[in-house]
Amino acid sequence: MTRLAIPKTYKLYIGGKFPRSESGRVYDVTNHKGEFLANAAQASRKDARDAVVAARSALAGWSGATGYNRGQVLYRIAELLEGRRVQFIDEIIQSEGVSAPAAAAQVDEAIDRWVWYAGWADKYVQVAGNANAVSGPFFNISVPEPTGVVAIIAPQTHGSLLGLISAIAPALVAGNTVVVVAHEASPLSAISLSEVLATSDVPGGVVNILTGSPAEIAPWLASHSDVNALDLVGAGELEWVDLQIAAAETLKRVLPPESGVDAASPALARVVAFTEIKTVWHTKALL
Repeated sequence: MTRLAIPKTYKLYIGGKFPRSESGRVYDVTNHKGEFLANAAQASRKDARDAVVAARSALAGWSGATGYNRGQVLYRIAELLEGRRVQFIDEIIQSEGVSAPAAAAQVDEAIDRWVWYAGWADKYVQVAGNANAVSGPFFNISVPEPTGVVAIIAPQTHGSLLGLISAIAPALVAGNTVVVVAHEASPLSAISLSEVLATSDVPGGVVNILTGSPAEIAPWLASHSDVNALDLVGAGELEWVDLQIAAAETLKRVLPPESGVDAASPALARVVAFTEIKTVWHTKALL
């Protein structure tokens, strides 16, 4: 007897759940030859707002966790990615049209990059912080703290999985929560990554993944008053100067497209970019 295949439904990932777009819209995902692969949810302005609410709700718990604990959680993501390696390779081959070795190399690098950032979670403070020399009977210590909710336009030209991970992992290391708009043309691995996140130790709302048009969603994230930082790494083809202007109205920190993500290696500078420095003064005991 011939059985019917069950096609996968690609949804959004908001607050640890998998809702359809509130607008009910979907768009066709095709391979490099233009052949149909799947329907993906097309996120709307309302979906972006819901994702920001979820990210804000999760911020206190995630930023309040120890660096060691965040590192364990990020490492767990790498473990689960390793277990689903074949699935991710297949999706990248289908959607990006690359060879099997190239797809395998991208997945392996994505896994290694999670491990690299996980290792920095309890160490970056020692690099970004400082004990400052002052004149007087005081200790003066600078300590980095998370910026808050970070909205990210994922790279639209890099590998869909590696570019996404290279954009979101640095923000998570420092205790920020994330709303990310995935690679528009190749969103399949982004949604599969959300399934990994949902079955790992990542609390719901820490990472929220939207699929659809960055040009449609980015202006609402840039102007949203509850978003603290905006990473435009994948917004090079958009009117990104207008996005910077919109972000300035609510005093957001903005990383412009030229900040880039290095496809060859991860960067600690991207962790520090999503931190604020708090300086503490404490008197010394006088003998």
